[in-house]
Amino acid sequence: MTVHRPTLGMVSLGCPKNLVDSEVMLGLAMQSGYAVTDDAGSADVIVVNTCGFIEDAKQESIETILEMAALKAARPGQRLIVAGCLVERYRRELPAELPEVDAFLGTNELEQLPRLLERSQAAIVPHPVILRQRGRVPARERDRPDANYLYSDTTPRLRTTPKHYAYVKIAEGCDHPCAFCSIPQMRGNLRSRQIGSILAEVERLVADGVREIILIGQDTTSYGEDLGLKDGLAQLLRTLAQVQEVTWIRFLYAYPTRISDTLLDVLAGEPKLCPYIDMPLQHAATGMLQAMRRPGSRTFLEKLIARIRARVPGVALRTTFIVGYPGETQADFDVLLDFCEAQAFDWVGAFVYSDEEGTPAFDLPDKVPGPIAEARRAKLMQLQARISKQRLKRFKRRVVEVLFEGVSDDSDLIWQGRLATQAPGIDGRVLITDAPADLPPPRLGDVVKVEITATHTYDIVGRIVADPRTGAPSPYHLS
Repeated sequence: MTVHRPTLGMVSLGCPKNLVDSEVMLGLAMQSGYAVTDDAGSADVIVVNTCGFIEDAKQESIETILEMAALKAARPGQRLIVAGCLVERYRRELPAELPEVDAFLGTNELEQLPRLLERSQAAIVPHPVILRQRGRVPARERDRPDANYLYSDTTPRLRTTPKHYAYVKIAEGCDHPCAFCSIPQMRGNLRSRQIGSILAEVERLVADGVREIILIGQDTTSYGEDLGLKDGLAQLLRTLAQVQEVTWIRFLYAYPTRISDTLLDVLAGEPKLCPYIDMPLQHAATGMLQAMRRPGSRTFLEKLIARIRARVPGVALRTTFIVGYPGETQADFDVLLDFCEAQAFDWVGAFVYSDEEGTPAFDLPDKVPGPIAEARRAKLMQLQARISKQRLKRFKRRVVEVLFEGVSDDSDLIWQGRLATQAPGIDGRVLITDAPADLPPPRLGDVVKVEITATHTYDIVGRIVADPRTGAPSPYHLS
């Protein structure tokens, strides 16, 4: 006799840190006897894990909730749970505005999901606050939540990334006072996992076939400060680099003042650590950095970048910038353009400032008109496109190591992979157009030798070749 298992469908929005939370909730649901389905419309329970970082993300979250609520209306008995950053940020308002939702879970309450799934009807008692306009969240300042939740190696988790790589959240929360940022309102103060817990999770992941570990947190370079560790991230990286089955390890979201020489020396000295630093700088004009409550000056950043490049040969630098911040003048923006051209970053993301209630920047005067900010973002990205295209030309006719990722997102006729200096989903790719006919297709996560035959603005193109050092076929299945 077949026993029907209730089903749960997950819609995960936002960053990789949010994705890990979604994977934890999926693991908790499976532990509670639920089967996971990709078809939200047919699920017994829909969970929407929201992002509430900037206005565009909030709007996407609200639209997704309403879309799922429409599915629920067409299927009597279906339940809708909304979780994540938007809930944490607007806990009191959302229940009154979204009566279609059966329950709300904040970022500090993920472990309550099984309890909600057990109840036939679950809802947080709404507070009598109504939004003035559906889909728009009102202005309201909140303090940092009293947060203590932190998942561990024993927490159930169902990965949704491809088999060969996984994100591992090493800490939660942030202690930095950036004037534009709402993350502390949603995630609380820094809370680091123990090194042993992270190591145990990584060992389990590689036993399951993962070859690339990507460490994440609101600020990974502050890892361990709350535990009393000095150079905690460097200690953690040294430990994880000893895991035999790992091919690559990288970390995202570094903070400029936390890049120590010890960390750089570990990065340069451990072959499994990707020579890659993702370090959001936000701006380069000193006045803008001060207004943003960010550390240093343009001179400080220039010295920092020179130090990184000197200590980690071949390092790739990724950064992000905010344009249109309150008070940003054309002269400030010109400083940013000049800085970017002089530093020639490998990868750059640019974002238009989002005026977020509850942040110090929200009350600043001299707001930059939207069209001007958008034009600045476009100009910055045009500059970066030219820089990227020029920098990638250095790979032409070189043979490089590439992590194989299977069929390309662009065409079933070609493969794709990544260099150690390319993170998944945010940087360029290696498009593989040919391979020796006598070699079997590589597996996901294999490292192959690729000769680069062409370069474009963000991607490079090549063919799999024999190992130039030995003349042997490209060494598949390194793990």
